[in-house]
Amino acid sequence: MSDAILTLEHVDVGFATDDGTVSAVSDVSLSVAAGEIFGLVGESGCGKTTLAMATMGLLPPSATVSGSVRFQGRELVGLAREDLRRLRGDRISMVFQDPMTSLDPAFPIGEQIAETITAHRDVQRAQARDRALTLLADVGIPDPGRRYGDAPHRLSGGMRQRVVIATALANEPALILADEPTTALDVTIQSQILDLLRDLRQRLRTTIVLITHDLGVIAHLCDRVGVMYAGQLVEIATVAEIFRSPRHPYTQALLAALPTQHQEAGSLRVIPGRVPNLIDPPPGCRFASRCPHVMDVCTIVPPLAHESADHVIACWLSEATREAGRPTGAATGGAA
Repeated sequence: MSDAILTLEHVDVGFATDDGTVSAVSDVSLSVAAGEIFGLVGESGCGKTTLAMATMGLLPPSATVSGSVRFQGRELVGLAREDLRRLRGDRISMVFQDPMTSLDPAFPIGEQIAETITAHRDVQRAQARDRALTLLADVGIPDPGRRYGDAPHRLSGGMRQRVVIATALANEPALILADEPTTALDVTIQSQILDLLRDLRQRLRTTIVLITHDLGVIAHLCDRVGVMYAGQLVEIATVAEIFRSPRHPYTQALLAALPTQHQEAGSLRVIPGRVPNLIDPPPGCRFASRCPHVMDVCTIVPPLAHESADHVIACWLSEATREAGRPTGAATGGAA
């Protein structure tokens, strides 16, 4: 993707534990275009947040990261800690899931935004305060002059999340990683926050990577979406294409499990089986043990391949994947 602002190539993330190394992210490659809202969806524990934290350089010492993460052409894997610190909160920002734990409970919200500005910009405190007031107004905080000195506990959950977003925007970043920004909010406030993110993209041309387990949020906001399962990226497509014509069996099962308006009570569909142990993951496709179409060749990792210009899939059922990576003489026959 020639206009990519963020490019990940063959990214692996492992965590050392007493029981062995957890393979949290396995060989993930994707590109995010400047100005788009890219969704990353999958169930809890699939590696979405780990991938974002690896991009930000915020993983704990027990983590090992390999592969390439490039932001505006600059390699981030292996970048010095001080250089990463200068990028974070400046060119790249992150909105975390829980706004209450993202904010200092004893520090006025306006001062927290102003401090983010002065940490990266050579400006006077008064200028930083003016900028913070403008940001509070931009994200819909009423009467920002009065709210500037409030502690976080004096705000509702939705207002706190708006403050977190204002802080993320403080230095006009090129990229925002938003990790489940609406999970703890009621449906009405959730919609307001999503509308705010869309408006910010339109006004500021900010690129947003939205991490969520909620396909409804993806449908509401995103341009394209990547689907993750057990640390592997299995499909990328436009949002319209994912909902209209999902190609990977996991994506199909995920969409089939969504409740519908006309569904009978008690008839929710589930995906049989369980997520594999990531300390000792199975060879090949990690969805194979739960897949109704499993074949012998599924013990080999399928490469991501383009079925069309806007649709990428990693599944041996796909002709594009078979052409891209099937080993000579590999078995193709029936269910295993």
